[in-house]
Formats: sequence, structure tokens, C-alpha cells
Amino acid sequence: MKQEITEINITPIKPTNGLVAFASFVLDNKLYLGSIGIMTRPNGGFRLIYPTRKIGARDLNVFYPISKETGQEIETAIINHFEKVVKIKDYVGHDNNATNK
Repeated sequence: MKQEITEINITPIKPTNGLVAFASFVLDNKLYLGSIGIMTRPNGGFRLIYPTRKIGARDLNVFYPISKETGQEIETAIINHFEKVVKIKDYVGHDNNATNK
């Protein structure tokens, strides 16, 4: 079942250890999800990381897609939007000139 992913917001940051931006979106007009990291992949492209909270020595997931299909739909929508709103010139996670259009 295809999810409706709307109101995608991208906040570019100064690249740090591969992290280049944060994203948020609304899922099925019912749920706002934010603080999703956009990371560079070592061989090019991007991937998402979902927020965690440190409780003692443990990192607990705040939220994440359970099905591979939903995860792929979210990643595709966010990465496509990210690539539309930033200028990408040899984006490698360091020495980046990404800015909002």
C-alpha cells in the first residue's frame, strides 16, 4: 500500500561525518515525522537515518519504518526533494556548497 508523503521540509547543515541535512514530512495526512538525518553514502548518493534517544548506555529508536517498502517510499520521496532544493556539486559529505534555492 503506497503511503502519502507530503509537506517534506529539508534543512541543510554544514556537513559533519557524512550528515548533510535533516528532513521532516507528514505521512498520510495523519502523522508528522521529523529529525530524520540525510547522510552521504561512501560510494555516492544518500541514505536516511532515523532519530534515536540515549537512555543510559542504550540507544533507543524513536521511530523508523517497519516495512522495507515503506522505508523505500520515504527515502525516495525525501532524497528526491533534497536533490531539488539544494545545489549538489560533487557532494561527498565534506567540502559541500549546498544551499537552498
